[in-house]
Amino acid sequence: MTKRDYYEILGAPRGASAEELKKAYRTKAKKLHPDRNSDNPNAEAQFKEVNEAYDILKDPNKKAAYDRYGHAAFEGGSSGGRSNTNNGDFTSAFSDVFEDIFGDFMGARANSGRSRAQRGSDLRYNLHVSLEEAFKGVQKTINVPTSIACDNCRGTGAEGGTEPVTCPTCSGMGKVRAQQGFFTVERTCPTCSGIGQIIKNPCRSCGGAGRIEKKHSLSVNIPAGVETGTRIRLAGEGEAGLRGGPTGDLYIFIEVKEHTLFQRDGVHLFCRVPISITTAALGGEVEVPTIDGGKSRVKVPAGSQTGKQMRLRSKGMPTLRGGGTGDMVLELAVETPVKLTIRQRELLEEFEKLSEENNPEGQTFFSKVKGFWDGIKN
Repeated sequence: MTKRDYYEILGAPRGASAEELKKAYRTKAKKLHPDRNSDNPNAEAQFKEVNEAYDILKDPNKKAAYDRYGHAAFEGGSSGGRSNTNNGDFTSAFSDVFEDIFGDFMGARANSGRSRAQRGSDLRYNLHVSLEEAFKGVQKTINVPTSIACDNCRGTGAEGGTEPVTCPTCSGMGKVRAQQGFFTVERTCPTCSGIGQIIKNPCRSCGGAGRIEKKHSLSVNIPAGVETGTRIRLAGEGEAGLRGGPTGDLYIFIEVKEHTLFQRDGVHLFCRVPISITTAALGGEVEVPTIDGGKSRVKVPAGSQTGKQMRLRSKGMPTLRGGGTGDMVLELAVETPVKLTIRQRELLEEFEKLSEENNPEGQTFFSKVKGFWDGIKN
């Protein structure tokens, strides 16, 4: 099923500011909250949809990726975010913005507490490759700044092989409740920050986080035929999880650099080839480069004009994952000579006198001009 546009779900226009998105989210979530719509069987699903949309658009990096690539930017995982919008736990994601709104007059739903082990964030890496590398395919070594599991505590965050203990304040729930009149207010536990556990003896290497910052070196295979916007997913190469949680994924976005000779359009290449007036008039041959580093000799027909195109079959870019090769299109540009010698000028003037009938396009144009002026006079 095609997913709905996130801006449409929130009822916000594209280009909306962070404050406008937050306001739209508050309005929608308040209207669709399951506690207020017990008679609506679709309320919970609609609420989750609103929550997922805002979870993406409130993050500047995710929003930029969504604005450019749409839902494709998050296939297989979210890009650069720390929350999983598809885990079905709408109350957990909802609370970061709305507990202070709904808690005082609605109460909050019972929550079993946050998972002690949290999955690491997915990471995004922008990789630039040349057109030649995109043609042949290449293996690149990249250094990705990320968080890796602490070797000293093996990701637990506790020193000397000890284990985290259950938080005495919330009894491992990650939430504490307080009675305010007729209502029960549930908030994040101030002792464990919602984790449900505390570390009495934090690891000296990671300070109890269970992970440390470090550059991670990776070898990446770039397949032939990649284009700008191609995305490569490396499972398990993202940020390390908290407290021994699973590692996130790394998403590599390819950007193919502009070339000095060729312009790319999908699998086809375009090359502008300048030729002299004599070659254009008399015909001849020109030698042109190809993206594979080779050369091709091309016959130029006599009487060729600027803009004439000639096609070299199968001299373009390969199709990603196989399936054929594009063409190279040559576009001729007749070059006017400059800095003429006296003799060259004399010859051209003589040629001009002898070639009054050899310019059909010019004659047609000026005939139309004469007709245009005559029409205005009449």
